[in-house]
Amino acid sequence: MKATIFLILLVLTLSLVAQENSGYNPNSIRPIHVSDIMYKKTVTRNIDLREKQNKSLFSVNREITRVIIDAVKEGRLKVYQSDSLDLGKVLTKEKFLENLKVPASGPELTEEEKKFMQQGANDNVFGGPVQVSSGPAYFEPNQLYQLTLVEDFIIDKQRSRAYWDIQCLAIVVTAELNQKVDLPAGWFKYKDLVEIFKKDPRAIWFNPENDQEHRNMADAFDLRLFSSYITKVSNPSNAYLTEIYSESAKQGLMASYWAANALMEYEHNLWEF
Repeated sequence: MKATIFLILLVLTLSLVAQENSGYNPNSIRPIHVSDIMYKKTVTRNIDLREKQNKSLFSVNREITRVIIDAVKEGRLKVYQSDSLDLGKVLTKEKFLENLKVPASGPELTEEEKKFMQQGANDNVFGGPVQVSSGPAYFEPNQLYQLTLVEDFIIDKQRSRAYWDIQCLAIVVTAELNQKVDLPAGWFKYKDLVEIFKKDPRAIWFNPENDQEHRNMADAFDLRLFSSYITKVSNPSNAYLTEIYSESAKQGLMASYWAANALMEYEHNLWEF
Protein backbone atom coordinates (compact mmCIF):
# COMPACT_ATOMS: atom_id res chain seq x y z
CA MET A 1 0.00 0.00 0.00
CA LYS A 2 2.78 2.41 0.94
CA ALA A 3 4.67 1.56 -2.24
CA THR A 4 1.56 2.32 -4.34
CA ILE A 5 1.05 5.71 -2.66
CA PHE A 6 4.74 6.52 -3.16
CA LEU A 7 4.51 5.69 -6.87
CA ILE A 8 1.41 7.86 -7.30
CA LEU A 9 3.12 10.81 -5.59
CA LEU A 10 6.23 10.27 -7.70
CA VAL A 11 4.22 10.29 -10.93
CA LEU A 12 2.39 13.48 -9.91
CA THR A 13 5.66 15.18 -8.98
CA LEU A 14 7.32 14.18 -12.23
CA SER A 15 4.27 15.38 -14.16
CA LEU A 16 4.46 18.79 -12.45
CA VAL A 17 8.21 19.03 -13.09
CA ALA A 18 7.67 18.10 -16.74
CA GLN A 19 5.09 20.87 -17.10
CA GLU A 20 7.42 23.42 -15.54
CA ASN A 21 10.35 22.28 -17.70
CA SER A 22 8.18 22.44 -20.82
CA GLY A 23 8.20 26.22 -20.66
CA TYR A 24 4.53 26.59 -19.75
CA ASN A 25 3.08 27.88 -16.49
CA PRO A 26 1.18 24.94 -14.92
CA ASN A 27 -1.17 27.34 -13.10
CA SER A 28 -2.38 29.10 -16.26
CA ILE A 29 -5.75 28.37 -17.82
CA ARG A 30 -4.38 29.15 -21.29
CA PRO A 31 -0.60 28.90 -20.83
CA ILE A 32 1.74 30.87 -23.09
CA HIS A 33 5.18 29.46 -23.80
CA VAL A 34 7.95 31.36 -22.08
CA SER A 35 9.69 31.98 -25.43
CA ASP A 36 6.58 33.87 -26.64
CA ILE A 37 6.36 36.16 -23.60
CA MET A 38 7.86 39.52 -24.48
CA TYR A 39 6.80 41.36 -21.31
CA LYS A 40 5.32 40.27 -17.99
CA LYS A 41 4.38 41.98 -14.73
CA THR A 42 2.66 40.32 -11.77
CA VAL A 43 -0.23 42.42 -10.50
CA THR A 44 -2.16 42.10 -7.23
CA ARG A 45 -5.71 43.47 -7.08
CA ASN A 46 -8.43 43.83 -4.48
CA ILE A 47 -12.06 43.18 -5.45
CA ASP A 48 -14.72 44.76 -3.23
CA LEU A 49 -17.87 42.69 -3.78
CA ARG A 50 -20.05 45.48 -2.35
CA GLU A 51 -19.38 47.65 -5.40
CA LYS A 52 -22.27 47.94 -7.84
CA GLN A 53 -20.32 46.34 -10.70
CA ASN A 54 -19.35 43.40 -8.47
CA LYS A 55 -22.82 42.72 -7.06
CA SER A 56 -23.34 40.20 -9.86
CA LEU A 57 -20.67 38.00 -8.23
CA PHE A 58 -22.30 38.47 -4.84
CA SER A 59 -25.99 37.83 -5.48
CA VAL A 60 -28.04 36.41 -2.59
CA ASN A 61 -27.31 32.72 -1.90
CA ARG A 62 -25.01 32.64 -4.94
CA GLU A 63 -22.10 34.57 -3.47
CA ILE A 64 -18.74 33.61 -4.91
CA THR A 65 -17.48 33.26 -1.33
CA ARG A 66 -20.27 30.77 -0.57
CA VAL A 67 -19.42 28.66 -3.61
CA ILE A 68 -15.73 28.57 -2.63
CA ILE A 69 -16.27 27.86 1.07
CA ASP A 70 -18.75 25.05 0.36
CA ALA A 71 -16.29 23.47 -2.09
CA VAL A 72 -13.60 23.48 0.63
CA LYS A 73 -16.00 21.97 3.18
CA GLU A 74 -16.86 19.18 0.74
CA GLY A 75 -13.19 18.46 0.07
CA ARG A 76 -13.35 19.46 -3.61
CA LEU A 77 -10.98 22.42 -3.40
CA LYS A 78 -7.41 22.68 -2.10
CA VAL A 79 -6.46 25.68 0.06
CA TYR A 80 -3.01 27.28 0.15
CA GLN A 81 -1.46 29.50 2.80
CA SER A 82 -0.02 32.05 0.38
CA ASP A 83 0.00 33.07 -3.26
CA SER A 84 3.13 30.98 -3.83
CA LEU A 85 0.72 28.01 -4.16
CA ASP A 86 2.59 24.71 -4.68
CA LEU A 87 5.83 26.25 -3.43
CA GLY A 88 4.18 27.08 -0.10
CA LYS A 89 2.09 25.36 2.54
CA VAL A 90 -1.26 23.66 1.98
CA LEU A 91 -3.94 24.41 4.58
CA THR A 92 -6.24 21.75 5.95
CA LYS A 93 -9.98 22.25 5.80
CA GLU A 94 -10.02 22.69 9.58
CA LYS A 95 -7.33 25.37 9.50
CA PHE A 96 -9.13 27.25 6.74
CA LEU A 97 -12.40 27.21 8.70
CA GLU A 98 -10.52 28.32 11.81
CA ASN A 99 -9.44 31.41 9.85
CA LEU A 100 -13.14 32.16 9.30
CA LYS A 101 -14.02 32.03 13.00
CA VAL A 102 -15.74 35.02 14.53
CA PRO A 103 -13.36 36.41 17.18
CA ALA A 104 -14.65 35.69 20.67
CA SER A 105 -15.72 38.77 22.60
CA GLY A 106 -14.86 37.04 25.86
CA PRO A 107 -13.13 33.89 27.12
CA GLU A 108 -14.57 30.66 25.69
CA LEU A 109 -16.33 28.29 28.05
CA THR A 110 -14.59 25.06 28.92
CA GLU A 111 -16.35 21.72 28.42
CA GLU A 112 -16.95 21.48 32.19
CA GLU A 113 -18.56 24.93 32.26
CA LYS A 114 -20.81 24.08 29.32
CA LYS A 115 -21.85 20.82 31.01
CA PHE A 116 -22.58 22.63 34.28
CA MET A 117 -24.76 25.20 32.48
CA GLN A 118 -26.63 22.44 30.65
CA GLN A 119 -27.30 20.58 33.90
CA GLY A 120 -28.61 23.77 35.49
CA ALA A 121 -31.10 24.42 32.69
CA ASN A 122 -34.03 23.16 34.78
CA ASP A 123 -33.24 25.71 37.47
CA ASN A 124 -33.68 28.63 35.08
CA VAL A 125 -35.89 31.15 36.91
CA PHE A 126 -37.61 32.10 33.66
CA GLY A 127 -38.62 28.52 32.99
CA GLY A 128 -36.87 28.21 29.63
CA PRO A 129 -33.85 26.15 28.69
CA VAL A 130 -30.40 27.62 28.87
CA GLN A 131 -28.99 28.05 25.37
CA VAL A 132 -25.45 26.81 25.14
CA SER A 133 -23.48 27.27 21.96
CA SER A 134 -22.71 23.94 20.31
CA GLY A 135 -19.56 25.25 18.66
CA PRO A 136 -17.68 28.31 17.41
CA ALA A 137 -19.39 30.87 15.20
CA TYR A 138 -18.11 31.48 11.69
CA PHE A 139 -18.47 34.44 9.37
CA GLU A 140 -21.27 34.07 6.87
CA PRO A 141 -20.25 34.11 3.16
CA ASN A 142 -22.18 37.35 2.62
CA GLN A 143 -20.00 39.03 5.28
CA LEU A 144 -16.79 38.20 3.40
CA TYR A 145 -16.93 40.88 0.74
CA GLN A 146 -13.27 41.26 -0.22
CA LEU A 147 -11.18 39.13 -2.58
CA THR A 148 -7.52 39.44 -3.50
CA LEU A 149 -6.54 38.40 -6.99
CA VAL A 150 -3.02 37.81 -8.35
CA GLU A 151 -2.51 37.75 -12.11
CA ASP A 152 0.18 38.16 -14.74
CA PHE A 153 0.00 40.92 -17.32
CA ILE A 154 1.58 39.27 -20.36
CA ILE A 155 2.34 40.55 -23.84
CA ASP A 156 2.47 37.64 -26.26
CA LYS A 157 4.74 38.47 -29.19
CA GLN A 158 3.42 35.49 -31.15
CA ARG A 159 -0.13 36.86 -31.16
CA SER A 160 0.81 40.54 -30.77
CA ARG A 161 -1.58 41.20 -27.92
CA ALA A 162 -1.80 41.46 -24.15
CA TYR A 163 -3.37 38.91 -21.80
CA TRP A 164 -4.41 38.96 -18.16
CA ASP A 165 -3.46 35.52 -16.84
CA ILE A 166 -5.13 34.98 -13.45
CA GLN A 167 -3.04 32.79 -11.14
CA CYS A 168 -4.78 32.70 -7.77
CA LEU A 169 -7.44 34.26 -5.60
CA ALA A 170 -7.94 34.69 -1.85
CA ILE A 171 -10.91 35.29 0.43
CA VAL A 172 -10.02 38.12 2.81
CA VAL A 173 -11.31 38.60 6.34
CA THR A 174 -11.29 42.38 6.56
CA ALA A 175 -9.99 44.40 9.50
CA GLU A 176 -13.49 45.44 10.60
CA LEU A 177 -14.38 41.76 11.06
CA ASN A 178 -11.28 40.53 12.86
CA GLN A 179 -10.57 43.90 14.55
CA LYS A 180 -6.94 43.74 13.40
CA VAL A 181 -5.86 43.91 9.75
CA ASP A 182 -7.02 42.46 6.45
CA LEU A 183 -6.02 38.78 6.53
CA PRO A 184 -6.42 36.20 3.74
CA ALA A 185 -8.33 33.19 5.06
CA GLY A 186 -6.85 31.05 2.29
CA TRP A 187 -5.54 31.13 -1.27
CA PHE A 188 -6.89 29.13 -4.20
CA LYS A 189 -5.51 28.26 -7.62
CA TYR A 190 -7.63 29.99 -10.21
CA LYS A 191 -7.29 26.88 -12.37
CA ASP A 192 -8.98 24.84 -9.61
CA LEU A 193 -11.66 27.50 -9.13
CA VAL A 194 -12.63 27.37 -12.80
CA GLU A 195 -13.40 23.66 -12.44
CA ILE A 196 -15.51 24.36 -9.35
CA PHE A 197 -17.40 27.22 -11.07
CA LYS A 198 -18.21 25.13 -14.14
CA LYS A 199 -19.71 22.31 -12.07
CA ASP A 200 -21.66 24.38 -9.50
CA PRO A 201 -25.06 25.68 -10.70
CA ARG A 202 -24.85 28.47 -8.11
CA ALA A 203 -21.65 29.88 -9.64
CA ILE A 204 -23.57 32.50 -11.58
CA TRP A 205 -22.59 36.01 -12.59
CA PHE A 206 -26.05 37.56 -12.18
CA ASN A 207 -27.02 39.81 -15.10
CA PRO A 208 -29.17 42.58 -13.57
CA GLU A 209 -30.47 43.63 -16.99
CA ASN A 210 -31.57 40.26 -18.36
CA ASP A 211 -32.27 37.05 -16.45
CA GLN A 212 -31.76 35.08 -19.65
CA GLU A 213 -28.17 36.28 -19.97
CA HIS A 214 -26.58 35.21 -16.70
CA ARG A 215 -23.01 33.97 -17.07
CA ASN A 216 -20.86 31.44 -15.29
CA MET A 217 -18.36 33.01 -12.88
CA ALA A 218 -15.45 31.56 -14.88
CA ASP A 219 -16.74 33.36 -17.99
CA ALA A 220 -17.22 36.57 -15.99
CA PHE A 221 -13.55 36.60 -14.98
CA ASP A 222 -12.50 35.79 -18.55
CA LEU A 223 -14.57 38.72 -19.82
CA ARG A 224 -13.26 40.99 -17.02
CA LEU A 225 -16.79 41.68 -15.77
CA PHE A 226 -15.58 42.91 -12.40
CA SER A 227 -14.25 46.08 -10.84
CA SER A 228 -10.97 46.11 -8.91
CA TYR A 229 -8.06 48.28 -7.88
CA ILE A 230 -4.36 47.48 -8.04
CA THR A 231 -2.54 47.18 -4.72
CA LYS A 232 0.84 45.88 -5.89
CA VAL A 233 2.90 45.54 -9.06
CA SER A 234 5.93 43.26 -8.90
CA ASN A 235 9.00 45.15 -7.66
CA PRO A 236 12.38 44.31 -6.04
CA SER A 237 11.16 45.20 -2.54
CA ASN A 238 7.90 43.24 -2.90
CA ALA A 239 6.25 46.38 -1.54
CA TYR A 240 2.63 47.43 -1.87
CA LEU A 241 1.80 50.69 -3.62
CA THR A 242 0.73 52.23 -0.31
CA GLU A 243 4.21 51.50 1.05
CA ILE A 244 5.94 53.06 -1.94
CA TYR A 245 3.63 56.08 -2.07
CA SER A 246 3.17 56.65 1.63
CA GLU A 247 3.11 60.44 1.98
CA SER A 248 -0.67 60.48 2.31
CA ALA A 249 -3.72 58.22 2.00
CA LYS A 250 -4.69 60.09 -1.17
CA GLN A 251 -1.32 59.44 -2.78
CA GLY A 252 -1.61 55.72 -1.99
CA LEU A 253 -5.06 55.63 -3.58
CA MET A 254 -3.95 57.51 -6.68
CA ALA A 255 -1.01 55.12 -7.10
CA SER A 256 -3.49 52.39 -8.01
CA TYR A 257 -4.75 54.45 -10.94
CA TRP A 258 -1.19 55.39 -11.96
CA ALA A 259 -0.20 51.70 -12.04
CA ALA A 260 -3.24 50.73 -14.15
CA ASN A 261 -2.58 53.61 -16.53
CA ALA A 262 1.13 52.73 -16.84
CA LEU A 263 0.31 49.16 -17.95
CA MET A 264 -2.27 50.42 -20.44
CA GLU A 265 0.16 52.97 -21.88
CA TYR A 266 2.92 50.38 -22.20
CA GLU A 267 0.69 48.18 -24.35
CA HIS A 268 -0.55 51.17 -26.38
CA ASN A 269 2.91 52.59 -27.06
CA LEU A 270 4.28 49.17 -27.95
CA TRP A 271 2.15 48.97 -31.09
CA GLU A 272 1.80 52.69 -31.74
CA PHE A 273 5.45 53.56 -32.32
